[in-house]
Formats: sequence, structure tokens, C-alpha cells
Amino acid sequence: MNHSVSYTFRPDLARCRDCGVRKFALFNNMTDEDFKLVHMPVEDITLPKRGTLYNSGDQAQSIYTLRSGLVKLVHYLPDGNQRVVRLVRPGGTIGLEAIVSDCFTHHAEAIQDSQLCRIPIAVIEKLDRESPRLHKQVLNRWHQAVMDSDNWLTQMSTGTARERVARLCLFLNDPETGTCQLPGREDIGAMLGITTETASRIIADFRRIDLLDFQSRNVFRLDLDGLKDVAGIDEDRLSLSF
Repeated sequence: MNHSVSYTFRPDLARCRDCGVRKFALFNNMTDEDFKLVHMPVEDITLPKRGTLYNSGDQAQSIYTLRSGLVKLVHYLPDGNQRVVRLVRPGGTIGLEAIVSDCFTHHAEAIQDSQLCRIPIAVIEKLDRESPRLHKQVLNRWHQAVMDSDNWLTQMSTGTARERVARLCLFLNDPETGTCQLPGREDIGAMLGITTETASRIIADFRRIDLLDFQSRNVFRLDLDGLKDVAGIDEDRLSLSF
């Protein structure tokens, strides 16, 4: 565990009931009776940019819900290079393999300053036994994680480099603001299987032809129609896929 991770003990689950991302998160259909079954602490985690949540092979005793920020799941290749297998956005669940495995499968690192909830496996196991709603929800989350990985490989690892970068921009688009915060060029290269130089060149070209309008450091307003044309995919379908 990275020493830069900070934890805050949550003495009750009132904040879980009132959480702004609850409707997207693991506990979205829990009732007050379900919450009464939870006696172990759910912890708040602050993970700074580049902070490590866990590494591949670490003992898996908890799963995590992302409340804000962006987290990448990474697989390191034998040559030391990394390949991003999935990005997790707010409301997403991280580390579901902890339910059936003693160890985490991937390396999880924050791309942006992030806030998460750490949920002990013992909580999940208790609710799984006593709350049919959560049992179904966990199965749905597991299925979604599999679909997310499959869609990520399909959309971000195929097509031209320009198509992949355009798809990434659309994936990261915040519909409320119409902007996206792009990761660093090295991260983009690892996500899309392209070189850092290629990523930089394409981002510069997108800015030149006004597909990306610079707002502040790594934050851009998107020409959605233009990017969809370059991506060769319907943005609505792309958003739902992830």
C-alpha cells in the first residue's frame, strides 16, 4: 500500500445512504435494513494523483468504490512496460476479485486526485449471506467489470491511433461540463498501445483543428461531433459500454 494513501474512519453509514454516487455504486439498492447489517467500518480513502491503491499480488481484504477522480488498472509486461486494462470512473467498483481470490490481479493507481470508500470483504460476505439484493448486485458488478474490460480492449486497442485518442476523449467527457481532463501523454500511450510521441502529436493536431479547446492544464472542451466522426463510433454507445 502506498504511504501517501490516507484513511478516515467512518463511524456510521449515514453518509453511504446520502452519498452522491450511491445510485451508481455497489450499495445502490440497499435498504435501511441492509445497512443495519453492516457493523465493520467503511473507510474513506484519499488517494493523490499517482498514489497506489494496491499492487498486483497484494493481499485482497477489501473492495473499493470510487467516489471522485479517476483510477487506472495496470498490467505490467515482462519487459517492464505497462498496459492499462481499464479506467474506473466515479461510481465504479475496484478489486472485485477480492471476493474470490486472496490477491489482487492488477496494479491500481490514481490518475487524478481521488476519493474512495474501502469496504471490508467481511461486510460483503455478511451482506451476501443475509441480503439477496446485494448478492445480485455483486453479480451484476462482476459482470459489468468483465464487460468493461472487454469493451476497453475493443474500443481502445483497435483502430488507428487517431481513432483511439478520439475514443478516449469521448470516454473521459464530463457531460455536465462538456470538458475532459486528459491524463499525461505517457498514460495515454499505455492506455491505447501507442507511443508517447504519437499521443502528443495527435493531441496537438486535435487542438490545431479545434477538436480540443484548451481550458486549463490538461482540461479541454470537446467538439463532440467532430471527435465522434474521428472515432468512428457513436458516443452514446461508447459511454454506456463503460
